[in-house]
Amino acid sequence: DLGLSEVQVMSTLNVTGAKFGDTIMTGMPVDTSEQWFGKIPPDLSLVARVRGSDWIYTYLRSFYVDSTRPLGWNNRLFVNVSMPNPLSHLQGVQRAEYGGASQVGADRLVTGLVLVQPGQQSPAEFDQTLRDIVNFLQYAAEPAALQRHSLRVWVLLFLVLLTFLVYLLK
Repeated sequence: DLGLSEVQVMSTLNVTGAKFGDTIMTGMPVDTSEQWFGKIPPDLSLVARVRGSDWIYTYLRSFYVDSTRPLGWNNRLFVNVSMPNPLSHLQGVQRAEYGGASQVGADRLVTGLVLVQPGQQSPAEFDQTLRDIVNFLQYAAEPAALQRHSLRVWVLLFLVLLTFLVYLLK
C-alpha cells in the first residue's frame, strides 16, 4: 500500500530485528503498565477499528487537568479514564469549564475546555499532528481497508447482476 519494498522496510524501519510482516509488540511490560495505569492501556489501533477515527480524534483532544484523578488527567469523552494525556507536551494543558445542573452524586458536567498553558505546537500544528496520528492508527488497525474499499463497487455490481440472473431463472 505504501509502495515500500521488503528490503526498504527491513533496512530502514526495522530496528528490532523482527521478521517482515510480524505484528508490532508493545515495549511496555504488562506488569509495569498495570502498576502505572491500574490496568493494561488499550491498543488505540484496535479502538480506531471499533469506534472509528473520529472518536479517537475527539478522545485525544479531550484531555484536561483534574486533580481528583490518580494521574492528574481526565477526559471529557471518556470520563474517569486511567490514561494520562500522551500529547500534553504538544497540545498544552487544558482545564475543564463546568456548567449546567448535574444530578446529586453525579460527576459535574463539563461544558468546555480552556487552554491554560500552551504546548510546543500552535493549535493548527497540533491539529495536523493529531490528524496524522489518527490516520496512522486507522491504517495500522486495518491496512487492507484501501483495497477493500476499491473492491466494493465491483462487489455491488456482481450482486446486482446475480440478482438479475436469479430473477430471470425464477
